[in-house]
Amino acid sequence: MKKTPTPAAALRVVFVTLASICMLVPMYLLLVNAFKSQREILSNPFTLDLGTATFQHLADAWNNPDFSILKGYGTTLALVLCVNALAMVVCAPAAYVLARTPKLISRMLLFFFIAGMFIPTQVILVPVIFVLRAVGLMGTMPGLILFMAATTIPFTLFVFFGYIRVLPRSLDEAAAIDGAGKYYTLWRIIVPLMRPIIATVFILNSLSVWNDFASPQMILGPGSDVYTVTTGVYAAVGQYSTDYTKVFPTLLLAVIPILVIFVVMQRHVMSGLAAGAVKG
Repeated sequence: MKKTPTPAAALRVVFVTLASICMLVPMYLLLVNAFKSQREILSNPFTLDLGTATFQHLADAWNNPDFSILKGYGTTLALVLCVNALAMVVCAPAAYVLARTPKLISRMLLFFFIAGMFIPTQVILVPVIFVLRAVGLMGTMPGLILFMAATTIPFTLFVFFGYIRVLPRSLDEAAAIDGAGKYYTLWRIIVPLMRPIIATVFILNSLSVWNDFASPQMILGPGSDVYTVTTGVYAAVGQYSTDYTKVFPTLLLAVIPILVIFVVMQRHVMSGLAAGAVKG
């Protein structure tokens, strides 16, 4: 017998549909207007005439002398990899220790660490600039990597802690009986079991790092030769803000890689969250 949807279920479907439309409309506008002339964009921004569509504007954006998109890709990818590697190397041992610590103490320490999740990055940027300047890392990639890794640590630690906590302690006990130390147990037994959640954290952190504008703009400086995708796009289209044949193609090139990565890897996000939900 076919069930009739309840009002609450129907309301959820309507809400999700409206939210999805609100999120997809900007992407749709970005996509269709990247292939149109200035006149077509201004006169009819919501449709695309395939007869007049052209890839020339994308080619011009790719070869823009003011912004090398390939250099922006390379810098941002290196930033994403370094930030994720540093955050995970720090958080895996910390989460393991907290997860194997008595409940009251681990909860108190965990709350201390994840308090950083509730502090907006922009609030601490100015103090961080003074600190980086004092240690000679202002305007450098290492300084930016350290700062962005620090901003991802609260979330990474929180997720790792929840996952490790539900792994049976018998794994540790069996390893100890075989003569394995704590470090061996963590890196050779616990971490391999964390692959789904590591993939999830990597993707979510990568989205955050790739889309961040304020941190690289402030730490690297607007006059720096080192720029990420977001700061490079800002510098490239800032002087052509009313020339939409430069704005839309450049923005589209900036977001394509991270969209492709997310679409390809989204199954890992879902499997990682599901694995963390059903264990124990």
